[in-house]
Amino acid sequence: MAEADPSQIPLEQRRPLSPHVQIYQWSPTMAVSIAHRLTGIALYVGTLGLAAYLLAAAGNARSFQTASALLGSFIGQLILFGYTFALMLHAMGGIRHIIWDAGHGFDPEARDKLAWGSLVGAGALTVLIWIAVFILR
Repeated sequence: MAEADPSQIPLEQRRPLSPHVQIYQWSPTMAVSIAHRLTGIALYVGTLGLAAYLLAAAGNARSFQTASALLGSFIGQLILFGYTFALMLHAMGGIRHIIWDAGHGFDPEARDKLAWGSLVGAGALTVLIWIAVFILR
């Protein structure tokens, strides 16, 4: 098959090249979309940790004490806080997509509000969950 000479195709009919990420102007929607993907990955890893904790609980007392000591430490608490935030941000991203699936929120201002709302909502829910956990202890 013969290749067409691109210079003979009128400029307005040529297919555009994919732009590189560096020429895009970052927006809240883009950042939250990337964060949604990253939290999905983090939730996979965190869920493996949760499964390991449940296996330790189902095992002997020593393995459960070790797992509880790890998660009860300062680093363990930070990991659990991050897992909670990842779960809430991922859930807020799902709600954002449900709104879009209903045909709403596509104009630039609404997209930015939904993105910021996802971040603020995830942060607020995470803090409320942790406050509830410490109150119910």
